[in-house]
Amino acid sequence: MYKTLVKTPNSFRRFSSPPNLTSCIKSLQFCANHNNLQQGKKLHSYMLINGFLSSPLTITSLINMYSKCNLICDAFSVFNSSSSTTEPNVFAYNAIIAGCIFNDLPKPTLQVYKNMRVAGVMMDKFTFPCVVKAFSDCGDIAGLKNVHGLVFKFGLDHDLFVGSAFVHGYLKFEVVMDAHQVFDEMPDRDIVLWNAMINGYTQIGAFDNALNCLKKLRAYGNVPSRFTVTGILSVLTLKGDLYNGKAMHGFVIIMGYFSGIAVCNALIDMYGKCKGFLDALDIFELMQFKDIYSWNSIIGVHQQCGDHEGTIRLFDRMLRDKVFSPDLVTVTTVLPACSHLAELRHGKEIHAYMITKGLGKDDGENGKDRTDDTYIKNAIMDMYGKCGCMREARLVFDHMSSKDSASWNIMIMGYAMHGFGNEALGLFHKMCDISIIPDEVTFIGVLSACNHAGLVKEGLAFLSEMKSKYKISPTVEHYTCVIDMFGRAGLLNKAYELLSELPIEANSVVWRAFLAACHLHGDANLAKVAARKVVDLEPEHCGSYVLMSNVYGTLGRYEEVSDVRLNMRQHNVKKTPGCSWIEFGDGVHVFGTGDQTHPDEESIYGELSSLYRTMGLCHRS
Repeated sequence: MYKTLVKTPNSFRRFSSPPNLTSCIKSLQFCANHNNLQQGKKLHSYMLINGFLSSPLTITSLINMYSKCNLICDAFSVFNSSSSTTEPNVFAYNAIIAGCIFNDLPKPTLQVYKNMRVAGVMMDKFTFPCVVKAFSDCGDIAGLKNVHGLVFKFGLDHDLFVGSAFVHGYLKFEVVMDAHQVFDEMPDRDIVLWNAMINGYTQIGAFDNALNCLKKLRAYGNVPSRFTVTGILSVLTLKGDLYNGKAMHGFVIIMGYFSGIAVCNALIDMYGKCKGFLDALDIFELMQFKDIYSWNSIIGVHQQCGDHEGTIRLFDRMLRDKVFSPDLVTVTTVLPACSHLAELRHGKEIHAYMITKGLGKDDGENGKDRTDDTYIKNAIMDMYGKCGCMREARLVFDHMSSKDSASWNIMIMGYAMHGFGNEALGLFHKMCDISIIPDEVTFIGVLSACNHAGLVKEGLAFLSEMKSKYKISPTVEHYTCVIDMFGRAGLLNKAYELLSELPIEANSVVWRAFLAACHLHGDANLAKVAARKVVDLEPEHCGSYVLMSNVYGTLGRYEEVSDVRLNMRQHNVKKTPGCSWIEFGDGVHVFGTGDQTHPDEESIYGELSSLYRTMGLCHRS
């Protein structure tokens, strides 16, 4: 019994009789639209066995299926095999050119285009828009203008889609006059042409011009389409214009465009980047149909708003739904949330998923000129480093075929953060040995390593080298590391001397680091100076009051402790409650001071009381 692809809600129907050529082509189109590679390959085998590959429509359908399933190498195999057995035709060439553009391969597109011209195949209105985009993506303005000349030769200069491609292409090169000339010479200026102008202006950051195009579009009696809406929403997002974004949202509802996934995704992105967190979430929940971009957008919104727990909850929900598999965008969004929460279990699961699915793998598959995905591996390293797993971070680092300065900085900072000063400095020297020039971030890591390892002499040498050898002007972050380094080593006078002579203005963070050092070593006089500075710079921050109170408390000066607390009340400064979290198999459990909201509250406090009793018995014995 043969199977073919006919659209049903959740499955493919079985056919009692063998599928014919027409049903095979329809099924291939379904496979292309739904990224069903496995069934597409089965159909290819069946058509090969039954001699269906002589039809030009079959060849183009197979090329389209493999291209949409991101197997451009297989699409080229079909194209090349058909060229060797039949006369080359425009349909096969158009299919492989469109496939290259779909897979973001402008250079192969242009090579096929050149071969097409050598073969004497006549180009049509479907060839030129793809070729125009390829020249635009390659940054070849001369090639674009040559193609424009061919368009006149073929009599396609008034074709709407060809003209729109040139408008968008010229605007990408910021050749505004040529774009306007093409636009003005079109006999019919429908919404497609207006959209090309709007999206072209948006792409080059000419937001006001894009919005003026919208006004003219409506003045000429055209109704904005879904594509117009997504283009304008992109402009409003980049401008941070929430007011007009909401107006566009109203227009979307009035026009009935809310059912469009692309429009909803654009709204989610707009609200998320304009700080309309709850509105973005409402749109996501109201969407009847979602795609991978919908999930990535809403997960990204949560991460941008600092809701790391919400980011991970949404990611878990995406996995439970099993409709879409996370892609590189998803995992690179979720990994920083794991880093912030020290969610090692989730981080490891994501890393394992990436290895299983081959995400970020440098294998040059599908004909793409790919280098090692350094960015994603940096995110994995950062996650392991912030979760305290430097061994795993180092394994990722050592297996990277391509490292950038951020890769080295992440490892140096990770080692520094966890007290591995020698390892951090060893990596720094190795980095310099292979001629990678350190930057500001590198030296923050190096100075932090010296700070945590108590390497005062080395830290001062690095600060001097940073200025003299690498011509990097130290920022307040660098000076904070050095002052904290002096403070930890008990060199409070040196720290205060450096603070007093800083060539840049010290902020509250620097003074708070100095205040913490004064508390550590019980120097009330310098602590008072530091506390005054911090309160002047940041009167609403509770940390400086608490540190000062602790200094006086340690020295037994309780009247002054009372004065500090009174000062806090007068300034309406409240101590931020402490918070702890721990990761178990069912997720991260967060606890605040005196927290009574946890579902297992009774057993937790019971265990805590038992622990206190045990500690009391041990103390008495």
